[in-house]
Amino acid sequence: MRNPVSGYNGGMGFFQIDPNIERMLPADTRLLNMHAEPYASGKRVKVSLDITPFQQKPYLDLSLTDSSGKVLATTSIVEPVSWNLELNLHIRNSSTSPSGVCKLSVTLSYPELGEVDRRDLNFEITSTAV
Repeated sequence: MRNPVSGYNGGMGFFQIDPNIERMLPADTRLLNMHAEPYASGKRVKVSLDITPFQQKPYLDLSLTDSSGKVLATTSIVEPVSWNLELNLHIRNSSTSPSGVCKLSVTLSYPELGEVDRRDLNFEITSTAV
């Protein structure tokens, strides 16, 4: 018989996570890789994030800005169940697609510790993607 697991979604055993993987304490959890790929329509950006394996689920805040600092998209992820994430950011007011250099900023935090890691990624949305 399985042991009960406490916490939100604690019993989600269908992910089959390797028990031999070393999981980091909250203070040592970091963003490892991030990638942003704009869709051809210029209205969405596919974002891929890799986080160190964690013992406690972090919070993630994402912000996408254009070269003038105008916010194009934001989202928050509370307690992701995996350390490999893919998501789509929908660009606000996408009637006029942005072009040029954009910046994706990701902050990893814990309520009790505050910000633990932050990464920025500059990438280009070309005029052909508009």
